[in-house]
Amino acid sequence: MPLYHVFKHAPDSVWTYLPWGPFLDAAELGQTIEAINENPEWQPYAVLVDTVVVGFFSYLRINARAGSIEVGGVVFSPELQRTRASTEAQYLLMKNAFDLGYRRYEWKCDDLNGPSRTAAERLGFSYEGTFKKATHYKGRSRDTAWYAITDDEWPAVDTAFRTWLAPENFNPDGTQRNRLETP
Repeated sequence: MPLYHVFKHAPDSVWTYLPWGPFLDAAELGQTIEAINENPEWQPYAVLVDTVVVGFFSYLRINARAGSIEVGGVVFSPELQRTRASTEAQYLLMKNAFDLGYRRYEWKCDDLNGPSRTAAERLGFSYEGTFKKATHYKGRSRDTAWYAITDDEWPAVDTAFRTWLAPENFNPDGTQRNRLETP
């Protein structure tokens, strides 16, 4: 399984705030991915860069009736983290949700997960509060920080992403000229 090789040498911190991982072998990762794929409440997506799988994430808590959808189960390899490709992957998933007519796009993370909270804010999500003892995994209770982007906020967030992702925003070596500035 190619994805196992991407995560084989990843630091355990990649898995700290997820209900699964690290994995002992490819079979164990395969079983987890199979369970995610079979879960009717999750809609998983692989992230590929130059045809190489480097991560995955999912839509979950899909509530078409209320018009809300969440991105979650985000597992990006160290090679993908903090890259243009990771930002673009997040943008494409959120754009798809709003193009499908969702009114609310949610991001939830462990309240202790500083990098995830920073990423949510950088990507344009607004902090809405923390649900105490919202879930339990890996032997501990988790307080969950809630973030969202709503359809009335989306046009400005979309513009910020398109501006940031534009080729002219990147130097020949691939470094950004301007930071992603979401409202």
